[in-house]
Amino acid sequence: MNKYRLRILVISIFSLLVSFRASSQYFPEKGSWEKKNATSVKVNQKNLEKAVEFAKSNEYSGSKDLRIATLESFASEPYHEIAGPVKHRGGPAGLIIKDGYIIADWGDVERVDMTFSVTKSYLSTVAALAWQDKKIRNVNDKVGDYVWDGTFEGSHNSKITWEHLFQQNSDWSGELFGMQDWADRPERGGNVNTWSHRELKEPGTFFKYNDVRVNVLAYSLLQVIRQPLPSFLKERVMDKIGASDTWRWFGYESSWVTVDGYKMQSVSGGGHSGGGIFINTMDHARFGLLFLRNGKWNNEQIVSTEWIKMMRNPSKTNDSYGYLWWLNQGARKWEGVGETVYYAAGFGGNFIIIDEKNDLLVVTRWLEPSKVGEFMKLVTQAM
Repeated sequence: MNKYRLRILVISIFSLLVSFRASSQYFPEKGSWEKKNATSVKVNQKNLEKAVEFAKSNEYSGSKDLRIATLESFASEPYHEIAGPVKHRGGPAGLIIKDGYIIADWGDVERVDMTFSVTKSYLSTVAALAWQDKKIRNVNDKVGDYVWDGTFEGSHNSKITWEHLFQQNSDWSGELFGMQDWADRPERGGNVNTWSHRELKEPGTFFKYNDVRVNVLAYSLLQVIRQPLPSFLKERVMDKIGASDTWRWFGYESSWVTVDGYKMQSVSGGGHSGGGIFINTMDHARFGLLFLRNGKWNNEQIVSTEWIKMMRNPSKTNDSYGYLWWLNQGARKWEGVGETVYYAAGFGGNFIIIDEKNDLLVVTRWLEPSKVGEFMKLVTQAM
């Protein structure tokens, strides 16, 4: 056998092995999810139990009345108010999934709860599908070329690209649904006058976590998709991965707009002022498993692998942040946890954590946020 034929044979065998591994991966049917004993997937049971007990005993310290919790947490913001739905939360809950199978669970994993900024990673997925559909031709296109109603007018806002919105470094300036951008998480030590007359940063040069600008992204996606984002996400993702029918995605009382003659709500990218995605832990896990499987569910590539690579590429302005997903590197790195790990994070200790190296998925609800790194170190040690 000559070298050329041998090379072809090796490539063919490797391709078959890759195909076999992909075809043998477990994907849960709607309404069920198989459990396995930790030791059967080579996980240390004692260390796993230690991690679960840690999560259960380190509950988020804020009020279970999330209206109170958010008002207290953002009390320093001028004009902060609850503009969308909120609900009382449950207690600590979570799932640890190895090789696609549940190996640990705690709390009420069927309870629908607010998820706050985890919503941003769902919004990123909506953006992925808009890009795949060519509704966004290039992430470096100026958003004002698509949304021409004045939202991106002016010498500053006209420079903003889609990628700037995905990476939260646009410094978009203005008011949306009665909310001023500068009033959301303003700089410490200032006042209304200094905040509202601040010097704007060149788009793409300065990271700022800001819900108003994320809501600008949601509004912009509504303009190009021309369909309510919850129904779009349901049809294109959630139904395909077998999610329940209990999750909801809300905006604000003030965020109803007219698109093609129909009233549609522009949804929020978090629950800072109410709204966002309300969802149970099991559905979060299905969404997480989709990304653990590199955007594929059974035999369908739902989210492009090319998008996932772009999404996980750290921005120039924050090496811990991609396209509305956090990366376990840079200043926010969790000690003892691999740098390839990435995650969705929300107020109150809501996390969807993806570890491809260990074929591991972790979902937490209401874990004290300052403890999540320690918790993930314990989970990693169990591997």
